Amino acid sequence: MLIPLILALIGLGGGLAAGHFMRPPPPPEQMAEGEAGDHGDMTGGGGGHAPARAGEGGRDDGGHVKPAPVTASAAHPDGPPPAYDPELKRDYVKLDRQFVVPVVQQEQVSALVILTLSLEIDPGMSSEALTREPKLRDRFLQVLFRHAQSGAFDGVFTAGPVMRDLRGALLEQAESILGPIVHDVLVTDIVRQDL
Repeated sequence: MLIPLILALIGLGGGLAAGHFMRPPPPPEQMAEGEAGDHGDMTGGGGGHAPARAGEGGRDDGGHVKPAPVTASAAHPDGPPPAYDPELKRDYVKLDRQFVVPVVQQEQVSALVILTLSLEIDPGMSSEALTREPKLRDRFLQVLFRHAQSGAFDGVFTAGPVMRDLRGALLEQAESILGPIVHDVLVTDIVRQDL
């Protein structure tokens, strides 16, 4: 009768020890509160660890070394990040109407691709871009029709290389009309509707 009782006590003790060592660490909020409560006033000669100074690591409740916090000088060894340059500010002009491009297969319109385009331009040049919108629309439609005829609107038509080629061709036409004030053509919306 004594042997089962001893085995039960050994099993219980082993389970408690395993549970204690395998429990997850407490959340950082509880850890900070627990450290403050456990250590109390360090001048009282308690057995706790000394608080970590700025830029040094400390120890958590489990005795593990905590890494030192990253300081601004470590994050940016060459000094603070560069200040915001107002010259980099751009204006964005959304072209009023969407572009509707037919996709023709076997001499029949099989789908429509609908796009919304915007221009990234120099600050204060919105009116200049809008006054030339009819010419922009004409050139953009030529690019979009060529894109559709090449089969680029079939399959995965939003793949990165396909969209990069389309935006590059649109930007080339925008630069030919607006000159250096335009910096990019943004495809802000694109939908294909099969018929």
